[in-house]
Amino acid sequence: MTNAVYLTTTEPFSGKSIFALGLVNLLASKTDKIAYFKPIITVQKDHRDRRLELIKQHFNLALPYEDMFAFTIERAFKEINRKNEAALIDTIIDKFQRIRESSDFVVVEGTDFAGIATNLEFDGNVSVAKNLGIPAVIIVNCAHKTVMQIVEQAIATVNSFLAEGVQVLTLVANKVERGKEEEIKARLQEVLSRDILISTIPSHMELSNPTMEEIRDSMGAKVILGEKLLTNRVDHTIVGAMQLRNFLQRVENNTLVITPGDRGDIIIGALQANISKNFGKISGLILSGGMLPEDSIVQLIEGLETVVPILQVEEATFEVVTEVSNIKARIAAEDKEKIAIAIRLFEDAIDEKALTEKLIGFHSEVLTPRMFQYQLVKRAKSSIKHIVLPEGEDDRILMAADQLIKQGVVKLTLLGNRESIELGIKRLNLSLDLNSIEIESPLASDRYETYAQTLFELRKNKGITLEMARDLMQDVSYFGTMMVFRGDADGMVSGAVHTTQHTIRPALQFVKTKPGVNTVSSVFFMCLPNRVSVFGDCAVVPNPTSEQLADIAISSAESAVMFGIEPKIAMLSYSSGTSGEGEEVEKVRKATDLVKLRRPDLKIEGPIQYDAAVDPVVGRQKLPNSEVAGQASVLIFPDLNTGNNTYKAVQRETGAIAIGPMLQGLNKPVNDLSRGCTVVDVFNTVVITAIQAQEQ
Repeated sequence: MTNAVYLTTTEPFSGKSIFALGLVNLLASKTDKIAYFKPIITVQKDHRDRRLELIKQHFNLALPYEDMFAFTIERAFKEINRKNEAALIDTIIDKFQRIRESSDFVVVEGTDFAGIATNLEFDGNVSVAKNLGIPAVIIVNCAHKTVMQIVEQAIATVNSFLAEGVQVLTLVANKVERGKEEEIKARLQEVLSRDILISTIPSHMELSNPTMEEIRDSMGAKVILGEKLLTNRVDHTIVGAMQLRNFLQRVENNTLVITPGDRGDIIIGALQANISKNFGKISGLILSGGMLPEDSIVQLIEGLETVVPILQVEEATFEVVTEVSNIKARIAAEDKEKIAIAIRLFEDAIDEKALTEKLIGFHSEVLTPRMFQYQLVKRAKSSIKHIVLPEGEDDRILMAADQLIKQGVVKLTLLGNRESIELGIKRLNLSLDLNSIEIESPLASDRYETYAQTLFELRKNKGITLEMARDLMQDVSYFGTMMVFRGDADGMVSGAVHTTQHTIRPALQFVKTKPGVNTVSSVFFMCLPNRVSVFGDCAVVPNPTSEQLADIAISSAESAVMFGIEPKIAMLSYSSGTSGEGEEVEKVRKATDLVKLRRPDLKIEGPIQYDAAVDPVVGRQKLPNSEVAGQASVLIFPDLNTGNNTYKAVQRETGAIAIGPMLQGLNKPVNDLSRGCTVVDVFNTVVITAIQAQEQ
């Protein structure tokens, strides 16, 4: 079960409260562990979000108000303007996941479109739903729109979500003109996928029009009399600026009267009409211009048995009329009548059984880069490992170490000169606490002689003398690798300054490969917009044999499983299936057969071209019966030249995040960085190294 949905609209005042109340009421019949979360609230500082208050109070939700949102709209825009969108999404994901873990179901609500950039808010809703990996419920505001306008808006909105890999569970046409519900529902069912549940909710005057209390709050009006009847609903508004006989002819049911405070005749006439059987009900009066009636009239009113709300404002009559016309009705937590109406509308309009089945049957195939990275960091934190960074004086290493320690991801040892590291931290204005990390210089370390002796014992049959071992142990790569070998660290990450060979040579010499593994290889986790793919090998084996390709494929599949990716292996070549011939194609075909023989449980296809491996349409055309074609998650390249160039091309042309290379096949985790790596690359590689260490 998905245990979460994303509730969103395309414009303000679309009536989300109706669906939110109805859905939470439905869920409350199945579990008491319900949470309501709004990533971004559109309220001013020191104000509280109305819908969060409504849902929390009415359903008595346990989650504290402060935990029900992540950002105010003002702070969210500040993060966006500072190019911190990734941090914004990470914070939202983190807060959502913590809520999700303690709840049976989470209703996530998008923004109210009360901000300064409607398009940005819409795109933001799509992005948040996508990164949370939950399906969308879309509410379309149908008020004052033709059938064609409603249909076109529905198609455009649904397509925007689907294009980003967000599944749409249901679309609700809200505030539909009464009598047109079935027509609009039928038209939407014609143009939208059958997988989308379509519902229509008719407009309802009792929910659409404001109460006197909402008018008071919106205008900051003073209540003169009638405070007990502020829940009166306003369906009509008239201005009392005419003679009384003409005024009375215009009184309808639930009428708000706006009149200057010195019009005693209109005030008395309105109150008398309210208690008369021959006129409609008066909801209340607003006395404009800052004026009050004469004392005798106030005394007369106070003696009446029933007095409707009488509000006083400073604004002139025309200004009051304009402000009142712009007030939108809302459902307050105290308004039990409106809440009951909203829930009844939901129950009448929504097929609750079909909706429940949709929620239970949902499964997301989307894995966004932010989701993947969040999951990695969370997993690394679950069992803290000790990672050694041999290039501790490099600025990128120091900045990444600062972030890793702040987030509590790993325990770190930096190799290098302590004074140089301290100066680097000050120069970069980092808050990295030196007491929170270990710093070692190989030659000055208490471990130096022991490590040299260990290396000598391990490699003396290869011609290494003790003096040679001592010289090698002054090298940070050898020292760091020996820390891992002896268990003084759980893993090592290097290569920001040194070459790949310099980084992995010590590991190949004495850490050695796992039992049953003959080939040390590497993978990149390619974080594409809607999925994460595993690319191997793009960094280690220049021209693998069929046997080595099979090793790489099996190791890459195991790496995929380790990081929560279902392995569907594509053995890449310049032809698909049986269409091509040649030495390189045969090498890939033989490797595929070897994998099938050694691991019949794995889903694998080869030889196959890249487009047929990742594009569902091309995959069906070229290999229609394949369970891998068009949906491959593990892509094995025939040689290093192809793999290295492809991963870099994909990275540069699509903006994909490439995490790695991660070495696979070693007894203990040692990973290599590119000399052109960024701080993010260092951070991510340390995280995956820590996860590898958890699996040892």
